[in-house]
Amino acid sequence: MSEKENMLAGLFYNSADPELTQERHQARRKLWTYNATDPADGAKRAELLGGLLGRAGNNLCIEPPFFCDYGSQIYTGNNVFINFNCTILDCARVEIGDGTMLGPSVQIYTATHPSDPKVRVLGKEFAASVKIGKNVWIGGGAIILPGVSIGDGAVIGAGAVVNKDVGAGCVAVGNPARVKRQFYDFKK
Repeated sequence: MSEKENMLAGLFYNSADPELTQERHQARRKLWTYNATDPADGAKRAELLGGLLGRAGNNLCIEPPFFCDYGSQIYTGNNVFINFNCTILDCARVEIGDGTMLGPSVQIYTATHPSDPKVRVLGKEFAASVKIGKNVWIGGGAIILPGVSIGDGAVIGAGAVVNKDVGAGCVAVGNPARVKRQFYDFKK
């Protein structure tokens, strides 16, 4: 398997692989153009996002500057709002559901490195998908770590570091993020 196939399968891969490096450079060129585009030119911004992301839902608004690794592994629903200075490391699939809002400087990471320094020094890393449900609100400066799922209608407090799944309708805050309450039962 290629390094890209390994990456997408959640296996160890070499991020310095020429194919992956070229794809990151292509994404950065697209991001440079997007981040420099006139904010009043909504049609141009939508076109650029459509060429960058795996799926750009209708009425997607991403305030520049925006940063990502590849873009092609980011799938957004409709009516998604991503505020200024967000970073998404999309070495694995990132799904963001309809009506979800991300505050400024939210960071979503799928890439991670081995804990064992003997393995880490070999330069290999791996990635785990992140799934964010519908109508989620993620407060400014929150960090979503690899492999996390956030259920529909959840609220993630500003500055939270989410290292475990958060259920639908829950409010999670802190570092590490802990569920403080469930304000609505989305299972009914």
